[in-house]
Amino acid sequence: MPTALVTGGTAGIGAAFARALAARGYDLVLVARTASRLEEFGAELRSDGREVEVIVADLGAAADIDRVAARLADTARPVDLLVNNAGYGMKSRLADPDLAEAADAFEVMMRAPLVLSAAVVPGMRERGNGAIVNVASVAGYLSMGLYSAIKAWMRVYSESMSNALHGTGVTVTALLPGWVHTEFHDRAAIRKSSIPSWLWLSADDLVAACLKDAARGRAVSIPTLRYRFLTWLLRHLPPRTVRWVSRSISSSRHRDQP
Repeated sequence: MPTALVTGGTAGIGAAFARALAARGYDLVLVARTASRLEEFGAELRSDGREVEVIVADLGAAADIDRVAARLADTARPVDLLVNNAGYGMKSRLADPDLAEAADAFEVMMRAPLVLSAAVVPGMRERGNGAIVNVASVAGYLSMGLYSAIKAWMRVYSESMSNALHGTGVTVTALLPGWVHTEFHDRAAIRKSSIPSWLWLSADDLVAACLKDAARGRAVSIPTLRYRFLTWLLRHLPPRTVRWVSRSISSSRHRDQP
């Protein structure tokens, strides 16, 4: 059976990836910080006949990143699909940043995907097949603070890796979600009521579309026609207009609750 490793694999988009991959016949390696959630979710997937390995790791810690990287580099237990999903919304504003939060975000959402991809690629390249999915965001086309900057990096990194591995049988796909029904926004204290209902997506639908795009070797996966149109606009509008849109969204998302 093929094996997939999913970071942030017990909630939200990560859990949706794990369920979808299990349904497609993958055995799983789930990485998350909370042992109890890993064991509970792992037991759920095992009950459906899948092999599930769990790794308790905080990807904000270099030693934990290295432990997961060692698992990915283990040629005796090859990983066929890596999903770099771990991440979170940031609470502090860029004009008054929480530097500790920023340092952790760099580790979790930039350094960890870089190190983990570097660990898994040699084995994939030697076998002549494999796939990496990096969860970026439509926010990477906006100027909404450090989270946008990190997700812009993730998209460009993914596209660059896709180019570097072209012709090797190894594909890299950047997934660009919009607003998705998960715990993400509550954890980041983001005001959800300001987001129009038509912009919200199902995590399961998002993942299904992404896995189809990854199977086709697409470098970028943008869910739904409406989000493809919106990202096209963001790429073609004047930069000052995109900055105005970004300010408007940021203001409505973080406005104090009445």
